[in-house]
Amino acid sequence: MKIDILTLFPAMFDGVLTESIVGRARAAGAVEIEVTDFRRFANNKHNTVDDTPYGGGGGMVLKPEPIFAAVESLIGTTSSDSAPGKPRVILTCPQGTPYTQQLALELTKEEHLVIICGHYEGYDERIREYLITDEISIGDYVLTGGEIPAMAIVDSVVRLLPGVLGNDTSAELDSFRNGLLEHPQYTRPYEFRGWKVPDILISGHHEKIEQWRRRESLRRTWRRRPDLLERAELSSQDRKWLEEMQAGSAGQKESTE
Repeated sequence: MKIDILTLFPAMFDGVLTESIVGRARAAGAVEIEVTDFRRFANNKHNTVDDTPYGGGGGMVLKPEPIFAAVESLIGTTSSDSAPGKPRVILTCPQGTPYTQQLALELTKEEHLVIICGHYEGYDERIREYLITDEISIGDYVLTGGEIPAMAIVDSVVRLLPGVLGNDTSAELDSFRNGLLEHPQYTRPYEFRGWKVPDILISGHHEKIEQWRRRESLRRTWRRRPDLLERAELSSQDRKWLEEMQAGSAGQKESTE
């Protein structure tokens, strides 16, 4: 996979792209990542990439010329369609589609991603209409620029590429992969400050361990992100466990009233 990042602040990516899993993936040749300062594609003597918005208003808006020119330098031609072989051109934007693990999995199937990091008040609308294929938001809040969302997208996609984690089971068991939050994890020592690891995890009974993990995954999701349960694929056993949890919670509440 190849990932191109267009930004006004390329130095922000130095640590993220050279350390930890992403750095190792690049060194191993699993992914090629390039960072381009799109300011060098400005078509004026002052190298400005933004201007005041038509119609008035506060802030500055990114001009279309440098961003179109930068993307075209990478992929040859620009088109917002998703024809086979066309790179996904992603705009990081608070107005975009909420980023999810499923979208990260979808992006791993692409050969080439181009991620545009915005700044200032926003983008000229023609960038949205005629250049990009995707708008992605990492949450309902506003950041100074698109660099941090781009880093999040790169990290989440690269770690899912085959062989990057060394143990592909790790990615398969991630939170959100199956629509639920991940179950609790424990390691040595067995007892720490009087707190012990659940006995089931040292029982050696793999089937019961998997049942415990599934049940705890459901419990954690129900308590922390119940909205995810509306979209998760639940078995009849899952639903039975949830009913037991909800009944137990209701009983506890009644006993304290």
